[in-house]
Amino acid sequence: MQPENSQPFTPDLEHEIGPDMTTSAGRAEVRKATAASAMGNMTEWFDYGVYAVAVTYITAHFFPTEGGTIMALATFALSFLVRPLGGLVWGPLGDKLGRKKILALTILMMSGATFLIGVLPTYQSIGVIAPILLVLLRMVQGFSTGGEYGGAATFMAEYAPDRKRGFFGSFLEFGTLGGFALGTAVMLALQLSLSEEAMMAYGWRIPFFLALPMGLIGLYLRSKLEDTPVFQELEEAGETQNSGTLKELVLTYWRPILTMTGLVIALNVVNYTLLSYMPTYLETQLGLSSSASLSTILIGEVAMMAVIPFAGSLSDKVGRKPMWYTSVIGLFVLALPMFWLMGQSFGLAILAFAILGLLYIPQLATITATFPAMFPSHVRFAGFAVTYNVATAVFGGTAAVVNEAVINTTGFMLFPAVYMMAACVIGAVAIKFMPETAGASLRGTQIPDALDTGILAAVPHPQKSQAD
Repeated sequence: MQPENSQPFTPDLEHEIGPDMTTSAGRAEVRKATAASAMGNMTEWFDYGVYAVAVTYITAHFFPTEGGTIMALATFALSFLVRPLGGLVWGPLGDKLGRKKILALTILMMSGATFLIGVLPTYQSIGVIAPILLVLLRMVQGFSTGGEYGGAATFMAEYAPDRKRGFFGSFLEFGTLGGFALGTAVMLALQLSLSEEAMMAYGWRIPFFLALPMGLIGLYLRSKLEDTPVFQELEEAGETQNSGTLKELVLTYWRPILTMTGLVIALNVVNYTLLSYMPTYLETQLGLSSSASLSTILIGEVAMMAVIPFAGSLSDKVGRKPMWYTSVIGLFVLALPMFWLMGQSFGLAILAFAILGLLYIPQLATITATFPAMFPSHVRFAGFAVTYNVATAVFGGTAAVVNEAVINTTGFMLFPAVYMMAACVIGAVAIKFMPETAGASLRGTQIPDALDTGILAAVPHPQKSQAD
């Protein structure tokens, strides 16, 4: 938002800012920014991933009653309901104080809360206070995540060169998958090396302890960087206090907010069904052993990590919209057959999960390049954080509990596939209204325009002709 009667801040795009990619020092700085963003994101999703694969142990120690699995999954979902509050607090602060300062706070809160889950006494020790403490720590996780993810994506997007934002931005999601995969791998290694009695007694706690050193490493990497060049330019121009109120944000930018909401619904119903609910689904619904289900997830996640930088780079060449259309159409067509295939055998479960994961990659790889570019720089952190977290709270964090509850009530084992298909339909509608921002500059207080500075700039376009 701009103050009344003021003009939007339009920087001189002929004068480049940020790291010089023609020098080794400039390339090293971008690599450091990429590593710092990815490490923080890896810590965040390691925390979420560990909880997802430890649901069986969480249920036994904190919800040892009938319907305990649903309650454990509901506790997982609860942290997502707090995320919008985190977005409302951290987003505007990130636009006023800077991306770096907020990211330092959120990564400490996130890793600290996860560590404390590992030392919680159980229901058998202190009764109902145990699940209450677990819920409180999950709420702290959700509150911090409300700023961590949007801030990390904004930080990475504003550091990356415009023409390679898809490639560099994809490493933020490489960190997401890395966090999930690391959580899965640690839990699998413990299950293979410890007896079930030892896992139930203390082994399940070990992965939660790892979150604190991971968070400290991420904090150290971020402390070695300046704030983003885009934010520093905005700050020097005196525009960092113009983010406005939530009401002004919604009234001024309701179009990108609605469009991004539709995209996030498609993204996160698929994401949390595949990466968070799948271990529970394979074990409780399809009858795979714990080690077999974790092996399935781990192989799929590693395959996705191998592909994601290539998908991000491809989006810099062909654009974000073709990538998103490919993903939602592919998932809509193959979700039902692949979920059916999972129930046939262990080997086919691995194949089916890998196919669904690879179809999801064109969305996942381009989040950091797509969503921050939908808002101008003075409201980018807030616009991303509020929109993303509200949509994620309603349609992402609830995916696991919705899937489990519907299957338990109806016995319809393929419901997760149908749920994903419905989300993809909503996503396809949103893509139609999504601007193509590949290559567009993120500087200034106007919404990035790919027709002027992006990959569409050299392409004849009716809108561009009319503007000329």
